[in-house]
Amino acid sequence: MSGSLSTPRIRIPRQVRAGEVFEIRTLIEHPMETGLRQDGSRTVPRDLLNRLVVRVNGEVALQAELRNGTSPNPFHVFFLRLERNSEIEFAWTDERGRVARTTARVTVA
Repeated sequence: MSGSLSTPRIRIPRQVRAGEVFEIRTLIEHPMETGLRQDGSRTVPRDLLNRLVVRVNGEVALQAELRNGTSPNPFHVFFLRLERNSEIEFAWTDERGRVARTTARVTVA
């Protein structure tokens, strides 16, 4: 992977009812190389995402520590419940300190 992370994709409803539990799906393209795989005579360098943090209106709602057992192109599904209109920020960080971010707004009716 070069100098930046890929743009993450999320699937999240634009509008929910107050107190309704809803599903969020995330996907980020990343090779998740452990540094153990051989490509011919050379070892493929280690390149892992190590954290996913989801914030709702600035407050941490989910924090996941990713390890070398995480598959390439990690796909995460989780559930939230909101009581008011919210901005949700997603941030994936790799071992080199690179960060991929995306945000979504959810309206509560």
